[in-house]
Amino acid sequence: MKIATVRENAFAMPLNNPAYPRPPYKFYNREFVVINYRTDPEALRALVPEPLEVIGDTVAYEFIRMPDSTGFGDYTETGQVIPVRFTTSSGRVQEGSYVHAMYLDDNSPIAGGREIWGFPKKLATPKLSHEQETLVGTLHYGSVLCVTATMGYKHRELPLEPLAKAMAKPAFVLKVIPHVDGSPRICELVRYYLEDVTLKGAWAGPAAVQLFDHAMCYVARLPVREVTSASHYVADLTLGLGEVVFDYFQND
Repeated sequence: MKIATVRENAFAMPLNNPAYPRPPYKFYNREFVVINYRTDPEALRALVPEPLEVIGDTVAYEFIRMPDSTGFGDYTETGQVIPVRFTTSSGRVQEGSYVHAMYLDDNSPIAGGREIWGFPKKLATPKLSHEQETLVGTLHYGSVLCVTATMGYKHRELPLEPLAKAMAKPAFVLKVIPHVDGSPRICELVRYYLEDVTLKGAWAGPAAVQLFDHAMCYVARLPVREVTSASHYVADLTLGLGEVVFDYFQND
């Protein structure tokens, strides 16, 4: 294979049989269950990297069913998202979210999510199901139960406009890629947006979430103090590509 051919085809690994296709990635009938809860503010500050600033003492615990996504197929994802504030180089303050932890059951979006954006994805077994009048989410890491979440099914319809505004806010991830000698080669704060969002319905209801300690699945490092709200919604959307907003090797 010629050097020029390598350069032309080198967008993902393995070179001759990439783990995922080229973006963009579109999601149809993506189903979210998001439970917001209060946690230990000191734990939040210890986990969220500068230059992001923690807003308040809340965490969003999310279960997401993705039954139809281009390139990635049918899978389920779960994890924690933290409200944050970011000040741009021009001095503009943006409110958004920091993606702290993600667990999913599909190799392709794990590889693509980590390599392109820097999503903190790990292989596990999340499930989101409808059991009579209850939405039930669970996360197993191997054979060990790490999360259980429940929510009443469509108790109250929510207006779509406030949710659409919230989904339009930026999200941030910390992308880390090692060098061949094991030292860090890339360490960047990446910002991305959800694009072309079409909300199809949203509902509120009572909710509960429990987190359990696990050495390799660290969701319980942000313990549940009080559930404050929960939402269940369905949307079509495109996962926008990222942009580097802070380089930890170039900026102080």
